[in-house]
Amino acid sequence: MERLRGLLQRAQQLSPQGSQNIYKRVEGPHQGRLEEEEEDREEGAELPVHFCPMELKGPDSPGSRAGLPNLIPWAAAGRRAAPYLVLTALLIFTGAFLLGYVAFRRSCQACGDSLLVVSEDVNYELGLDSRQGTLYWSDLQAMFLRLLGEGRLEDTIRETSLRQRVAGSPGMAALAQDVVAALSRQKLDHVWTDTHYVGLQFPDLAHPNTLRWLDETGRAGEQLPLEDPDAYCPYSATGNATGKLVYAHYGRPEDLQGLRARGVELTDSLLLVRVGVTSFAQKVASAQDFGAKGVLIYPDPADFSQDPHKPSLSSHRAVYGHVHLGTGDPYTPGFPSFNQTQFPPVASSGLPSIPAQPISADTAFRLLRKLKGPVAPQEWQGRLPGSPYRLGPGPGLHLEVNNHRTSTPISNIFGCIEGLAEPDHYVVIGAQRDAWGPGAAKSAVGTGILLELVRTFSSMVSNGFRPRRSLLFISWDGGDFGSVGSTEWLEGYLSVLHLKAVAYVSLDNAVLGDDKFHAKTSPLLISLIENILKQVDSPNHSGQTLYEQVVFTNPSWDAEVIRPLPMDSSAYSFTAFAGVPAVEFSFLEDDPAYPFLHTKEDTYQNLHKMLQGRLPAVAQAVAQLAGQLLIRLSHDHLLPFDFGRYGDVVLRHIGSLNEFSGDLKARGLTLQWVYSARGDYIRAAEKLRKEIYSSEERDERLMRMYNVRIMRVEYYLLSQYVSPADFPFRHIFLGHGDHTLGALLDHLQLLRSNSSGASPKLSQALGFQESRFRRQLALLTWTLQGAANALGGDVWNIDNNF
Repeated sequence: MERLRGLLQRAQQLSPQGSQNIYKRVEGPHQGRLEEEEEDREEGAELPVHFCPMELKGPDSPGSRAGLPNLIPWAAAGRRAAPYLVLTALLIFTGAFLLGYVAFRRSCQACGDSLLVVSEDVNYELGLDSRQGTLYWSDLQAMFLRLLGEGRLEDTIRETSLRQRVAGSPGMAALAQDVVAALSRQKLDHVWTDTHYVGLQFPDLAHPNTLRWLDETGRAGEQLPLEDPDAYCPYSATGNATGKLVYAHYGRPEDLQGLRARGVELTDSLLLVRVGVTSFAQKVASAQDFGAKGVLIYPDPADFSQDPHKPSLSSHRAVYGHVHLGTGDPYTPGFPSFNQTQFPPVASSGLPSIPAQPISADTAFRLLRKLKGPVAPQEWQGRLPGSPYRLGPGPGLHLEVNNHRTSTPISNIFGCIEGLAEPDHYVVIGAQRDAWGPGAAKSAVGTGILLELVRTFSSMVSNGFRPRRSLLFISWDGGDFGSVGSTEWLEGYLSVLHLKAVAYVSLDNAVLGDDKFHAKTSPLLISLIENILKQVDSPNHSGQTLYEQVVFTNPSWDAEVIRPLPMDSSAYSFTAFAGVPAVEFSFLEDDPAYPFLHTKEDTYQNLHKMLQGRLPAVAQAVAQLAGQLLIRLSHDHLLPFDFGRYGDVVLRHIGSLNEFSGDLKARGLTLQWVYSARGDYIRAAEKLRKEIYSSEERDERLMRMYNVRIMRVEYYLLSQYVSPADFPFRHIFLGHGDHTLGALLDHLQLLRSNSSGASPKLSQALGFQESRFRRQLALLTWTLQGAANALGGDVWNIDNNF
C-alpha cells in the first residue's frame, strides 16, 4: 500500500491539474455501480482509465480548465502505468489475504478431531453498550475466576442442608420463595417458575410398612424392627408379599442367573439384596423378571469405607430410593403433568408389580443368620458379623407395604441471561433442590454451586460480558422421586427444546469425595471436557490441574474419567429422551462410596468430615469446571462439539457384534447394514469437519448453519421409528427398547446361551428369533443412517452408498 500511495502522489505532482474526476456511488436500481462526473467536461474528451473504485478529488488550480489540451499526453502515460499499478495492488491484496488465512488456521487447534477450540487469540465481543473494547478467552477466564472467588459458597451449602425440603412440603415452598428472591436480585433478563402437579408416593403414617416372620402354620408372627421407619421405596407396589428368603448379592441379572444355576429357587421368594452397583429400580425390575415376590434392600458395611478416621453409616440406618424404572411422573408417562390437563389413564411400564422395602444392616443381620443352603461365593461375602453368608432359602417372611399416592405440586425455578447473537439457543445448567433427608451431598452442594454461578455470571454481565447464546439456570423440584421436575419440563416443552437446547450441565451429586473425578457424559462433550480439565486446578494436589491429576494415575484419561449417563442421573432424560447432549460431574472417594447418600445422615457435618475439611475447595473446583464449560458453550462462535465421536462409539460396539458374525452367517444373516451406516456417518462427519476448517469464522450466517447441524447430532440419534409414548428413551445407544444397540446385543446372546438359564423376560421362551433380529437391525441402522444424512447437510449434497 505504501508503494501504491507513492505512485499516486507522484502522478498528482506531475499532473497539470486538468479536469477533475469525482466518483460517486449510484443509488437505486443501479446501486453498487460507480458513476463518473467530470467538472466542465467537454463533449468528446477522452476519459482517464478507472483503475480503482475510490474517490479522487484534487485541489483546483488557476488555469486548470485552460490546460485541458495538455490532458491527452498524461492520460496516455496513465494508461501505460495502469497495469503496473493494478498488479501491485493485487500482490498486496494477495499477501494480506494469505497472512489472514494463516492466522485463522492457526486459531483452529483441534481440527483433526472435528472440534474448534478457543485459544488465547480468539476474541469475544462485548455488548453494544460496553466501552471496554474486546474480551479474549483469558480475559473472560480471569474475570470469571475473580468474581467466583468473591462468593460465599460454603455458607450457602450449610444453610441449605439445614432446611427441610421434601418435595411438596411447606419447607420446600419456603425455600422456593427464597431461591426466586435470590435470582430476582441478580442481573438476569428473566426469572420465573413452572409448576407441575405430579403423582408422588409417600408412606402411610397411620399404617406403617411391616416385616414379619412366618410361623410354622404360615401365619405372620414376630415382627422384625424397621429401625428407620421413615425410609421407604417410592413407587413400590403396595400390598402383601409372602415367601422364603434368598440372599441375592446386588440383585443384578447375572447374580440371579448364578443363583438359578446353583439350584436356588427364586420363584415366589423374597430377595435380600445389597445397596450399590445398580439402582433400586433395576434391582426390583430384575427380581420381578425372575419371579420373586418382593425385595428387601440393605446397606452392607463391605460397600463403604472402613477407614477409622472417617465417619461411617450407623448400622440401624436404612437407605432411601425410588423403584420406578424410568424418570418423571410415572402416572403420566410421556406427557407433562400440568394442572387441569386430561391424560389417558395409564401408568408407566417401569412401575414394579412387587413390593420393595429398605431395611437397616442390623435387620439384615437378623435375616442372614437364619439362612440355610449353600455358602455364598467369596465375592458375595459381606462384613456383617457372624457366620458366612448363605444363599438360602431361609424361613418364610411376610412383607406389607402401605405407601400411598398423592397429587403434589412441584415448582421448577428458572433464571435466564439472554444471548446477544443467538438468544433462541439455550445452554442449560441445573441442580436438584429437594431432598428426602438433610441431603447435603445429594442436593445442597448442587444448589449452592448453582446460586453462586448465577451470582458470578450476573456480575460478569455488569462488567461487560454478554454471551452469544442464552444461559438458562434451573433449580429442579422432585428430583428424589426420579428426576420428576426436569423430566416433566422436558415433556412439556419437548417440541421447542430439541431444536433450541444446546447442552445440559447437571450439578447433582457433584461432591461425594475428593480423590477421583468422573464425568458421566454424552460423547459429544468429551473433547471439550478434556480441554476444560486442563484449565482447572486440582482441589487436593497442589500445583496440578485436574487433567494432570487424572493422567498421573492413568495415561488414558478418558478411560479413567468418562462414564455413560445412568438412568438415575438428572442428565439422563436430556440425552436419552430429548436428544440434548448432557454431562454430570462427580468427585468421589478412592475408597468405597460415600456412605450417607439417601440417608438421614447425609448432613453437612458428615460430608465435611468425610472430605477432612476440603469440601469448600472441591465445591469451588466443580464451580470453576462448570462455569468455564458454560462460557465455552455459550460464547464460542462454533459449538465445541466433537461430532465425530459417535463413529468411534459404533466402532467399539462393532467389536462385540463381530463375535456373532459366524453364527449369523450360518443362518444366512449379516451385520453389513451396521458397517455401512457407520461408514456413512464417518464420511459425513469428515466432510463437515473439512467444510468448517476451510470456512470463515466471522461469517455469522455460515456459523449459525454449522451450529444448527452440530447441536442436533444427539437428536438425530433418537429413533424416529418408535413412539415416544411407548418408548420414551429413544436414543439408540442410551435408551431402552428393541430399537437400541443394547437390545440387539442382548438378543444376539441368545444365539449361544441356554435360554433356560436366562431370565424369562430375556429368553421369551423362544430363544433367538430371526424376524425380531431383522427388525432390530433395521431400526438401529435406519436411525444411524438418518444421523449421517442429517450431518451431511442439504439433501442434494448427501453422498452415501447405503
